[in-house]
Amino acid sequence: MKTMNILTEQLQDLGLTHGDTIMLHASMRAIGKETRAEDIIQAVLDIIGSTGTLMMYIGCEPEFEAIGRGKLTPEQELELLQNCPAFDPSSSRARKDYGIVAEIFRQWPGVVVSGNPGARIAALGSKAEWIVADHPLNYGYGVGSPLARLCEAQGKVLLLGSDLDQVTLLHYAEHIAPIANKRIVDFKVPLNINGERTWIDVEEYDTSIGIRRWPNRFFATILAKYLKEHEIQLRKVGHAESYLIDAQSLMGFAAPIFVKGAEIHSC
Repeated sequence: MKTMNILTEQLQDLGLTHGDTIMLHASMRAIGKETRAEDIIQAVLDIIGSTGTLMMYIGCEPEFEAIGRGKLTPEQELELLQNCPAFDPSSSRARKDYGIVAEIFRQWPGVVVSGNPGARIAALGSKAEWIVADHPLNYGYGVGSPLARLCEAQGKVLLLGSDLDQVTLLHYAEHIAPIANKRIVDFKVPLNINGERTWIDVEEYDTSIGIRRWPNRFFATILAKYLKEHEIQLRKVGHAESYLIDAQSLMGFAAPIFVKGAEIHSC
């Protein structure tokens, strides 16, 4: 109970409030071993209440979108084509690289998930069904995506010890920024169509290395600049350096930087 009280106070001090729509990025290693992932999720849910919404980027394991990316040998691709099961949005685990909080939240009672494997979002709360509905398979970080709806809902990004270079919302800024000749990747995903596993072709801007060959840790550079210029104060949640950021404000700040960066860095 003491841990929950402290977390609640720290999150409220950060600016979290009743009714917020929140996209959470959390590093349990940064927060500290005395805090459980379940405590973080519950504390956020308690503060935002029944009218709020919590969402997380959970993605999928790499094998579900590996075919066609040129990273496997023909033999490895054939094995996946033959043996990889159909992706199940509700039961396929969150990508391990995204940490334990994402997987625990995926399994949380009442959570709903979107249907795009690699860009999959989990959500819980008053706007959850709307946020995950009709998630496009093509260009799943752009128009019509849960990221777009986070901005439409005047939502916020909550960073609890998260690497500034891993803020998923900036992929939305990449997608909608008016930049010519964005890097595109084509791959296949195995979906359950009418009870049968079917490999579906997907087209996406390349979020793995960026739509252009950006400088190293370009996302982190943008975030650090945003935090400084908007005087977003650092707070601690547990032991983690934490920030609460307005999603639409960050989008408006980041998109022109991507445009300018594209003028400097060719494909």
